[in-house]
Amino acid sequence: MSRSAHPAGPRHADVLPEGHYSAPPTDLNALDGKVWARTVTRDTDGVVTVGGIEVTRLAEEFGTPAYFLDEADFRARCRAWADAFGKDADVFYAGKAFLSRAIVRWLKEEGLNLDVCSSGELATALDAGMPAERIAFHGNNKSENEIERAVRAGVGRIVLDSFQEIVRVAHIAQSLGKRQPVQIRVTVGVEAHTHEFIATAHEDQKFGIALAGGQAAEAVRRALRLDGLELIGIHSHIGSQIFDMAGFEVSARRVVQLLAEVRDEHGVELPEIDLGGGLGIAYTPDDDPREPHEIAKALTEIVSRECEAAKLRTPRISVEPGRAIVGPTAFTLYEVGTVKPLEGLRTYVSVDGGMSDNIRTALYDAEYSVALVSRTSEAPPMLSRVVGKHCESGDIVVKDAFLPADLAPGDLIAVPATGAYCRSMASNYNHALRPPVVAVRDGEARVIVRRETEEDLLRLDVG
Repeated sequence: MSRSAHPAGPRHADVLPEGHYSAPPTDLNALDGKVWARTVTRDTDGVVTVGGIEVTRLAEEFGTPAYFLDEADFRARCRAWADAFGKDADVFYAGKAFLSRAIVRWLKEEGLNLDVCSSGELATALDAGMPAERIAFHGNNKSENEIERAVRAGVGRIVLDSFQEIVRVAHIAQSLGKRQPVQIRVTVGVEAHTHEFIATAHEDQKFGIALAGGQAAEAVRRALRLDGLELIGIHSHIGSQIFDMAGFEVSARRVVQLLAEVRDEHGVELPEIDLGGGLGIAYTPDDDPREPHEIAKALTEIVSRECEAAKLRTPRISVEPGRAIVGPTAFTLYEVGTVKPLEGLRTYVSVDGGMSDNIRTALYDAEYSVALVSRTSEAPPMLSRVVGKHCESGDIVVKDAFLPADLAPGDLIAVPATGAYCRSMASNYNHALRPPVVAVRDGEARVIVRRETEEDLLRLDVG
């Protein structure tokens, strides 16, 4: 059994031992480019900078905790994905990873599409000017109001997740005098090598319609019979934070087999398949994610090979990177509050945030890196656990890390690769105020999502 945790948490069905941390790095001041945003570096004084601005200055201006997003890195990753797949494929940014109006504008400018899975995400997308035809609408339990709003807006596709939803979308579209483009999400029976809570293609979970037992084939029959629907393809998503392409190969093969069955039964060759997202990023230096061009080459070759074997025209491929774009582009900056050594165990380093700004460690047992960023240190490494200020013993930000032994209250530390799922899953637990998101580029910083205030909390409390 592997003795290193999967970055998303323990592998599905595996049990990991306590204390699976690795040896301390040889240089605690080094910043591994795999886990930090591209413009992050240390200046001659030893202070970490992003976009040419020192974190000490950012902390003074914007406070802590705060998420700092490298805009140039985000845009570069958008371009890398678009270039890798080219004009014969579609790249949909998965808005659930992190979405704001600024993000939507950047996506639009860089030529990416957007998938959303709630009315709020759709509202943000439309308000920021994303053309509706470049939006896909996901979700396993879309309300009638959400469906109607999406159809009225003219979204480019709605991904159907159940038999009930097939009828629901068709009825709403027909009542509005529209024919809504849709895809059917199928579960292909692939158990992705990831955390149980984010493995989404095995049968025993809430998403999609199973290939097993002919259910997906029946969903296609029903969708093709309904006037309010234009069935444009099949959708498959096998999970998140995946490094191994083997699962995608099996998924693509089974989706293409379904396309062949549809052709043989109905005389229709569906023009699109969406292979979802879920490609992993580096949270620690041990992680080894694939580059977009490698992923594009692998996926297109898999689909082309399977279609050739089935004597099908190769459909247009869609992918949905979210974490793979925004995850590496941001870090969370904290101020150290207390440093509590526990003899023979580790040192607890408490920061001014915690599970309210990063629930992933508590939720998935996710692993992160951390570094002292307000100065350098030549002190020896100390085994540390970075924890938050909330009233939970599970309020852990970084479970096992090495920080300099002279770490002290007032120091700034930063956790990289927090662009995905941290702000979007943030909460007001203990009435904490959710941190701001600050975009940094070419020596300038600007707030794109402001810090919450106590007035914001009280305004909602009408009691």
